[in-house]
Amino acid sequence: MDKPEGGGPGDLALRTLRAMPRAWNRFWRLIALYMPKRLYARSLIIVIAPMILLQSVIAFVFMERHWQTVTQRLSQATISDIAAVIDMMETYPHDADYANIIRIAQDRMQLKVDLLPPDPLPPPGPKPFFSILDEALSSEITRQINRPFWIDTVGNSNVVEVRVQLEGKVLRVFVRRSQAYASNTHIFLIWMVGTSLVLLMIAIPFLRNQIRPILTLAESFGKGRPMPRDFRPRGAEEVRRAGFAFIQMRERIERQIEQRTAMLTGVSHDLRTILTRFKLQLALAGGKAETKAALNQDIDDMQSMLEGYLAFARGESAEDTGRFDLNAYFQKLGEEAQLRRCKLTT
Repeated sequence: MDKPEGGGPGDLALRTLRAMPRAWNRFWRLIALYMPKRLYARSLIIVIAPMILLQSVIAFVFMERHWQTVTQRLSQATISDIAAVIDMMETYPHDADYANIIRIAQDRMQLKVDLLPPDPLPPPGPKPFFSILDEALSSEITRQINRPFWIDTVGNSNVVEVRVQLEGKVLRVFVRRSQAYASNTHIFLIWMVGTSLVLLMIAIPFLRNQIRPILTLAESFGKGRPMPRDFRPRGAEEVRRAGFAFIQMRERIERQIEQRTAMLTGVSHDLRTILTRFKLQLALAGGKAETKAALNQDIDDMQSMLEGYLAFARGESAEDTGRFDLNAYFQKLGEEAQLRRCKLTT
């Protein structure tokens, strides 16, 4: 039988497996594109990224599990007390104004209970940004009391108001927010974030001091400056090894440059002596004037080249680094170009 053009589930899975390495490589290339190129910045990311990831996971687990569980249980206990007050009002003998029940709720349950006329409940108010308390209270009232209710957790920041529709009256209860909500849990998050910031403030200068010797060597060598006399590799053992290896590499390169310069200087001196003798012999020899003039011109060109080599060798060994005014240099080039009626392109 001929296979269908689209292929079966096995072909689709095989194509997916083959495409995964390419997608993974593209992902890492994208990460490398936006990653900083400097060693210090990458080292900071190595230190900061795991800490931020760990703090995020801990905060999520804490918010999702601990905070929500504690708030749920506190809300459950509070609504159980309110349900007990309603049961006492409807079951046991009481005064006309429920004075004893209100007193017991105030003294034993820390609930401020009032009875209102049987007016309609207020419309639902806007939910706060963190609605964990509203959701917990609403769920518990629906489960334990199962009557029309209205709650307000926004009006007074320290008090939660609960209204329950009863027969011929409305029960209004004021309860402290800390009694129904884990209100001090944010202190844990503040301590966690604050401790992380303190650790980062200590780790960042320490990391910079570890990398600074390598950066100092690379910067001074890259700009052709001499190495500071008081420089000494310090820090971790690996950093010191890298510093000593860098110093040895620099010394080898400088020694090679000195040997090349010395060889160039010696060759130039020897060739200049030969050219001087050759020029003297040419002046004493006979022949056509045109031929002698051409040979003298060649000798002068070669001698000029040798003088340039010697000047380069002297400058390579003795010249110090300094500042150069590019604006003045370009201005001078522009003036020369105007005098010669040439076009200067920079």
